[in-house]
Amino acid sequence: MTLEEIHGQEPVPAGHDWMQGAGKALHELLVSAQRRGCLTAGVYESAKLMNVDPDNVAFCVLATDEEDEGDIALQIHFTLIQAFCCENDIDIVRVNDVAKLAAIVGPSEESGEPRDLHCILITNPNEDGWKDPALEKLNSFCEESRNINDWVPTITLPE
Repeated sequence: MTLEEIHGQEPVPAGHDWMQGAGKALHELLVSAQRRGCLTAGVYESAKLMNVDPDNVAFCVLATDEEDEGDIALQIHFTLIQAFCCENDIDIVRVNDVAKLAAIVGPSEESGEPRDLHCILITNPNEDGWKDPALEKLNSFCEESRNINDWVPTITLPE
């Protein structure tokens, strides 16, 4: 039996509804995190934060568009970030629409300039931990995805 045959026999959670729920939860989490000041955007900014305080990172989002697929440097950064997240038990997802992400997160609050949204980290605002229902849904989504060998699931954001 091949891996594909075994993978094909796995019970897949409720398909489209499952994915839609994850997309909605991600949207809610991003809005909530930005309001609380718990959102770090940018590949370099995220890498610095993970290096300094990995225990404070609660969730990671990697985002690309079709034109980013050929960017070797970005793909290398993604590989390193994914490895770091796996090593530190940080749930991670991919989003294939940077424009939708930009519409949710918006420009930098300091400068008003568009930000690098290829990597977004959600951090815990304090030692008590952050009990956000959307974060809990996404943690469950990631755990279920890992159960079917999808280690970095792709989420589609709602319109």
